[in-house]
Amino acid sequence: MARVATLLIVEDEPETAGLLGNYFQAQGYEVLTAASGEEALALARERLPDLVVLDIRLPDIDGFEVFRQLRAHRRTREIPVIFLTEKREREDRLAGLELGAYDYIPKPFSLQELRARVQNILRRSQVEPAFDGLTGLPGRPLILEHLREQLGRADWAAILIGLDGLEAFGERYGFIARDDAIRAVGLVLAGVNHESGDPFFLGHLGEGWFVIVGERHLLGPAAERMVARLKNALPYFYPLQDVEEHPENLPPLQVVTAQVHGAEGPFHHPEEILGRLQARKRAVP
Repeated sequence: MARVATLLIVEDEPETAGLLGNYFQAQGYEVLTAASGEEALALARERLPDLVVLDIRLPDIDGFEVFRQLRAHRRTREIPVIFLTEKREREDRLAGLELGAYDYIPKPFSLQELRARVQNILRRSQVEPAFDGLTGLPGRPLILEHLREQLGRADWAAILIGLDGLEAFGERYGFIARDDAIRAVGLVLAGVNHESGDPFFLGHLGEGWFVIVGERHLLGPAAERMVARLKNALPYFYPLQDVEEHPENLPPLQVVTAQVHGAEGPFHHPEEILGRLQARKRAVP
């Protein structure tokens, strides 16, 4: 079943916001609404919508500043934006497009035209990048491609490594600290791989989950070193003051792993391998 796309509508006029929300919900979208720039930024960082429909005229900060702040943060910088406004001046249109907005539609607008533009942008933005922007490692498309190359063989293993508790960690310290933690996990895993002579494929599946693929007899010992190194690094993910003064209140982070061997096959699609890894996730004591 296809995932439902989420739209964030940023509009301070209740009538217009209600009209757009009801219309796009009826079209099968999940809709979030914000009546101010600050509310929009908070929602975008928390929910990561697939697209933002952004009015330029807002009661606190204008839509251009909202857009700049979205682009300033790694977590939200790739979200496509359509500017929606009553302003028709050429300078305003150019300002939005030069900032990097995907589109610009003036009021009064046709709901059907806006829907068509939303669909086109979502279609274009659904192409996943080959490399993960947060870690610089191969992303999901390259992970699937590498796993596909293993189908039909029996001498390989795939390991999933990540951290349980990242959501609570992000709620306490913010999404930037959470992203830093994910990046640190990637650096730890890449460091062990490099010490081994870089024999393994290492990719970031997303949301802090990393996949390592290699020859089974080599990958097992290396994975043990990765887990041990990661467990030793966990205290450094927290602010030093919290560790020293209130260690009992730290949101817990725990290393989680799973493993699949080629001999368990046959596998017919790389998604089968990922699904089995997800089902086998276990915390490391």
